[in-house]
Amino acid sequence: MIKQYPLKNIITLILTFLIGNIGYAQILKPVKWSYSVNRINDCEAELIFKAKIDKGFHVYSQFLDRDDGPVATTFNFDKSVDCIFIGKITEGKPIEEYDPNFEMKLKFFANDAIFKQKIKISNLKSFSVKGYLNFMVCDESKCLPPEDVDFEFKITAASGAPCTGEKEKKAEIPKLATADNISTKVDSTKEDTTAIIASAAESNTNDIVKEDIEDKKENMGAWAIFVAGFLGGLLALLTPCVFPMIPLTVSFFTKRSGTRQKGLMNAFIYGLSIILIYVTLGMVITLSLGPDALNAMASNAIVNLAFFIIFVVFAASFLGAFEITLPSSWVNKADTASEKGGLLGIFFMAFTLSLVSFSCTGPIIGTLLVQAAVGGNVLNPTIGMIGFSSALALPFGLFAAFPGWLNSLPKSGGWLNSVKVVLGLLELALAMKFLSNVDLAYHWGLLTREVFIALWIVIFSLLGFYLLGKLKFSHDSDTKYITIPRVMLSILVFGFVVYLIPGMFGAPLKIISGFPPPTFYNEGWSLGNGSPTDAGGKIIPGTDPEHCPHNLNCFHDYDMALAYAQEVKKPLMVDFTGWSCVNCRKMEDNVWVDPRVLERLNKDYVLVSLYVDDKTSLPEAEKHVSATTGNKIKTIGNKWSDMQTKRFGTNSQPYYVLLDAKEQILNKPTGYDPDIDKFIRFLDEGKALYSKK
Repeated sequence: MIKQYPLKNIITLILTFLIGNIGYAQILKPVKWSYSVNRINDCEAELIFKAKIDKGFHVYSQFLDRDDGPVATTFNFDKSVDCIFIGKITEGKPIEEYDPNFEMKLKFFANDAIFKQKIKISNLKSFSVKGYLNFMVCDESKCLPPEDVDFEFKITAASGAPCTGEKEKKAEIPKLATADNISTKVDSTKEDTTAIIASAAESNTNDIVKEDIEDKKENMGAWAIFVAGFLGGLLALLTPCVFPMIPLTVSFFTKRSGTRQKGLMNAFIYGLSIILIYVTLGMVITLSLGPDALNAMASNAIVNLAFFIIFVVFAASFLGAFEITLPSSWVNKADTASEKGGLLGIFFMAFTLSLVSFSCTGPIIGTLLVQAAVGGNVLNPTIGMIGFSSALALPFGLFAAFPGWLNSLPKSGGWLNSVKVVLGLLELALAMKFLSNVDLAYHWGLLTREVFIALWIVIFSLLGFYLLGKLKFSHDSDTKYITIPRVMLSILVFGFVVYLIPGMFGAPLKIISGFPPPTFYNEGWSLGNGSPTDAGGKIIPGTDPEHCPHNLNCFHDYDMALAYAQEVKKPLMVDFTGWSCVNCRKMEDNVWVDPRVLERLNKDYVLVSLYVDDKTSLPEAEKHVSATTGNKIKTIGNKWSDMQTKRFGTNSQPYYVLLDAKEQILNKPTGYDPDIDKFIRFLDEGKALYSKK
């Protein structure tokens, strides 16, 4: 007999972490700022602020007539002895319309906005104009908090006479086109001109690359999450809480409706109600997520340990230790409401099904929502619930349309409990990944690659023996014989176990790359810097091949890597990665392992791998507050993450950047892409561009 508990505390814990703390990857940034200098002559220049605004959002003008509305856009410049600010900042013509957020007529900009500040230059030397701007961005239904953004304009040295305050003759300089069509007028040497163009192109390239990678990642991730949700819904249909309800509910609609057409319509509404209920849950999760939670998700110890515990609880529930049930009062109220006629009654019938089946669907939903949020996009939980609920609602519509199919359904029985046990063991295997994330980030060395794989071998071996009837739980019925499907499935499971065994001895295990720790995180693990030698036998200080993919001579410190690259006159490849980054491991295990790629990484580049989730504390003297994000930089991972955000305008991993000796970007950086040939072209292009400098 299965002991049942309301388990309100467990439910509260689950909802707290699923709603409040889920998420990883992409930051919501509907406005992207870029800066350029329009050099009028030796003594005057124009500082240009350009805002690129996502569709549906708008930024407010500097000049708002009322104080009880939104925050106006403002600009604050640091004091400078090198220039004098002439007049006020000008702006383009704003849109003036009624704003539903503040219920008043306001001035704002959509799509893009340009602001200009004219300055008079006091001397001939190069200098910078720094400061910060403050703005608020809204769409038709919501506003984001006001945000401060640091800016810097680099004014190059002029070649003419010092400015004396007299009106200077305007130099006729041809317009130099940059990648984003922002004009930059210069009166300088060829070297200065090249540097300005490179800087502008670099800034624009970062924006383009970030958008391309994130758009591609969002599109691929959304489909993957939908498919995962749909498969989760199909699994939920095979549980003892849902499967027996299909013929009962469809028969009820058929008899109650009188006609087949009305029964079909009621079943359709019933299925639509199921979708609405679960999609609403996904939207609640989505609206509860924030950028900070998304960034902290992958390596935060408390969050990952909480998910590990939650998944173990889910597994125990599926294995029959207890049932996670919602309060009976909720079910009774929904059941009472379902007795009403019409559409409302049908909706509450669907709601009752959702509550009653929670003990089976809850762990699947929880798993899906966690994985959806970790996938990187705050919309993923909603997308996952669309897939899940569509699969859950599908049979009700199909069997209502074709009631004769009901006779072909297998009868409820012990096989439904078997489905729960299989799901429970899979949940237990998945829980290991969350514990591994914490272990990797903090370098505990407890859940090494061998230990992780050994636990999976044990779990999947138990699954195989269970399918063959050699393992039995208290709630299982007697198995008189083994069916063909169970034999086939057990063959696959034991085949997978055999596949895992070589992984204990260093095999790459490409099928599950990204789940176990990397190959160098093994029983001999101890974090430290090795001292390999180059082709000439010279010691390379700072490299650590024992803790790099495929024993590459990689650095873990950017400054040391840059210095060595300058010494040996090779381009630098910056690998922004993470201990808990699944796609990073997939790139290393499936792309970097190719001999052609390894040869190029060894011979053509100096490699530095920067782990953005490394929890090793920085020395006290290096701890500070980021001028870019305002976050505290306390760990090595914080340092590299802040560097990636500040210099390259993105915070997604993996992210590969090729730099020359002057830290200029050689070609368009790239992210996760399992195409080996494309990655080889990326490396070859960078090398060719470096050789031309």
